[in-house]
Amino acid sequence: MAADSKSVKMADGAVKSGGSAGQAAKAGTVPTLEVKNLSISFGGLKAVDGFNVVIEKGQLYGLIGPNGAGKTTVFNLLTGVYKPDTGVILLDGKNITGRKTIEINQEGIARTFQNIRLFKELSVLDNVKVGLHNHHKYSTLEGILRLPSFYKVEKEMNERAMELLSVFDLDKECDYKASNLPYGKQRKLEIARALATDPKLLLLDEPAAGMNPNETAELMETIRFVREKFNMTILLIEHDMKLVAGICERLTVLNFGQVLTQGETSEVLNDRRVITAYLGE
Repeated sequence: MAADSKSVKMADGAVKSGGSAGQAAKAGTVPTLEVKNLSISFGGLKAVDGFNVVIEKGQLYGLIGPNGAGKTTVFNLLTGVYKPDTGVILLDGKNITGRKTIEINQEGIARTFQNIRLFKELSVLDNVKVGLHNHHKYSTLEGILRLPSFYKVEKEMNERAMELLSVFDLDKECDYKASNLPYGKQRKLEIARALATDPKLLLLDEPAAGMNPNETAELMETIRFVREKFNMTILLIEHDMKLVAGICERLTVLNFGQVLTQGETSEVLNDRRVITAYLGE
């Protein structure tokens, strides 16, 4: 999706997501995410080439760029869908490079997708409970025999899932099929399910895709709320420059798999190179 010149240049009017949670960490603290020289090729083509980023605890960080720039590939590398050819991924200082997707999720990275991926035929409640299995477990035998330990864990999961649904004002729809929720609420449910895994870093892949302006405005408030309520570090990919300018504190811009520029949101969105990359001038 191409950005128009007004949307790219609007950063001067950006409303910073404030608070101490968004400020750079003090010297000596470990960032939530540090990526060094990350690269991957497909068929000889460098999809991501020497990607570097540092995201401090509590930051709301944006990854932007034209279509095909490599943004989703970066997310796939961070979550273990792809294994990098080179580079290091550190989560809270721990090297998770090349780990399996489930292992990376257990370490603390959760993700949503551009095309919402819910279990459409499951209830709203059960969708959130899926995310809770990282921390609430019972054996297959306990489940088959319905032992007391099974009911204890199920009760804990139901209570925690309802707490999360209540945060997003979805508790009244807990018994609905996920497919019966309106689009905006499906996005909230996907975020709630991701948070159920108790992540340190939440990756949002084009969360405003397919939303109308009212839904996008509500989504902005939801993302701010998640950051503050859960003290969450968030990295998002987004093409809606109004949303990016309104909530992201820092940005990295990718173009043809390489970092074009990084920095404060208003400075980056007014960088002539960024405008040229989007508009092809």
